[in-house]
Amino acid sequence: MRALLLYLAGQEGFKNFALKFKLFHDTAMRFVAGESLEDAVRAVRQTNLQGLSGTLDLLGENTLTPEDADNARREVLEVIDRVRAERVNCNISVKLTQLGLDLDPELAFQNLMGIAKHARDAGNFVRVDMESSRYTGITLDIVMRAHAELGNVGTVIQSCLYRSERDTVDLVKRGIRVRLVKGAYLEPESVAFRKKKETDANFSKLMRILLASETYNAIATHDESLISEAMEFARSRGISKDRFEFQMLFGIRRELQLRLAQEGYNVRVYIPYGKRWYPYFMRRLAERPANVAFILRNLFKK
Repeated sequence: MRALLLYLAGQEGFKNFALKFKLFHDTAMRFVAGESLEDAVRAVRQTNLQGLSGTLDLLGENTLTPEDADNARREVLEVIDRVRAERVNCNISVKLTQLGLDLDPELAFQNLMGIAKHARDAGNFVRVDMESSRYTGITLDIVMRAHAELGNVGTVIQSCLYRSERDTVDLVKRGIRVRLVKGAYLEPESVAFRKKKETDANFSKLMRILLASETYNAIATHDESLISEAMEFARSRGISKDRFEFQMLFGIRRELQLRLAQEGYNVRVYIPYGKRWYPYFMRRLAERPANVAFILRNLFKK
């Protein structure tokens, strides 16, 4: 997609390219709350008014310098302060590569600890997002360390990975809160299921482990069949609706989010924001091919 945009810039002139890029940007904003913290808080407030909670994610990953990682830490601290000041129902999501994991795992850990301590003082919770499989082991190690010291740190498990059942059992034993997702990264066959039905079957298995645990966990999917499975499993085991939550992405299946909330389920919306929206948007396109078709149709309209 980046190459496509550069091609258009060369072929059609800056003005026409700017119009095309605006369409690309505006489409991305279907899935991103905006580029500023003001945009993000506005989206959280609107989400809360609909009976849903939120989790804010300052977009960015794979920082290149310690200074960039420290800047990201400072920005997340600002998010925590703003959430507290606005009294909105929202927790925080972070990525360890944004906090310096590629530079030094200890740097990322210390940055996470600073964020988690600040969040704990504000009565808030921090979720460490899971990135590609190359980071899974070190991410879990850092999360376990941080949780052991502070308690208000959770993470994410991707059902597409072979290792996820073992990791889920380990996290449950430690009382660490988990968000279960299918996974949005292109992974090699050596570590991940290749077929959707295999990923879905593993999601279903892990969902049962999480719902049966004593920890408050999150089932994050837009797949109504898997949501129905979770609801039925919870009913069959006498698991009350306040023992877990469903999570969904900002801008996707809003009607389903509202319906679940109206039925008495806790629903949290993952709300990303920031100037570094491109990688996040490309993953959303990869998950939803219809979005690619929409972009291409409109890019080549005269």
